[in-house]
Amino acid sequence: MQVGINLLCLAGFITEKHLPRIRQLKELGYDGVEVPVLTGDPAHYEWLGGQLDAIGLRRTSTSVTPSPDANPLSSDPEIRRRGIAHLDWIMECALALRSECVGGPFHAPIGHFTGSGPTADEIRHGADAHRRMAEQASANGIYLALEHLNRFETHFLNTMDQAKAYVDAVGHDAFTIMYDTFHANIEEQKQPRAIATIAGHVGVLHISENDRGIPGRGHIDFAEVFSAIRGTGYDGWVTLEAFGGGLPELAAATRVWRPLFPDYDTLFAESIDFIRRGWDAAA
Repeated sequence: MQVGINLLCLAGFITEKHLPRIRQLKELGYDGVEVPVLTGDPAHYEWLGGQLDAIGLRRTSTSVTPSPDANPLSSDPEIRRRGIAHLDWIMECALALRSECVGGPFHAPIGHFTGSGPTADEIRHGADAHRRMAEQASANGIYLALEHLNRFETHFLNTMDQAKAYVDAVGHDAFTIMYDTFHANIEEQKQPRAIATIAGHVGVLHISENDRGIPGRGHIDFAEVFSAIRGTGYDGWVTLEAFGGGLPELAAATRVWRPLFPDYDTLFAESIDFIRRGWDAAA
């Protein structure tokens, strides 16, 4: 198991000014970071990868579909073409970063709804696009971990029943699911049952409290989450996701406009201790 942290708690675009905090993560014992790839170019992520190498941190990445005008699920061929081009950009930046995994909800625009659940055509278009992306990932020795979201953020992928069916539709070994405890807390009746449904297809485990603050301070039963995921044989990335005072890139979609932890020192230290103790206790 490797402990990571999603750097969206710092910013949507990681620059030199964030490096002191990232060095602190290494000192506290984090194995790696999950880098937001929302904007910028491959040259920037190549630079950042070099900085992370110097610090001694591994990395994964997280990306989104930013706009209905570049939606890989669309019935409009031109919009779908732009969506696939965006997926290519995600992959190019991740490779420049030397990311081990490309994660996040890069399936549908966050906060954009059609008025119904996913259609058969949307699933077909998405599976085609993500299979192509998985082939690119596999050819470069990395993998995908597509993130489900709750029903208030997307109509496309909400539950582990849907996620398992989508894994089957994509049908590629390099395609997995990023299981997120915050979203599952909303959509699943029992998280152990949900984890059993997607067993063998989890690529990243997101540890995110019910308020998206510090894990262990809310009401999610992480003991049962750790026990269930360890019971499947999972031994990959266990990545903290907590949000700060609101990210302009995501605030409108995720409704996060207030601080969800008192300070970075507390968030970083308390979270890694909670995750490592919880994981060990579930053995």
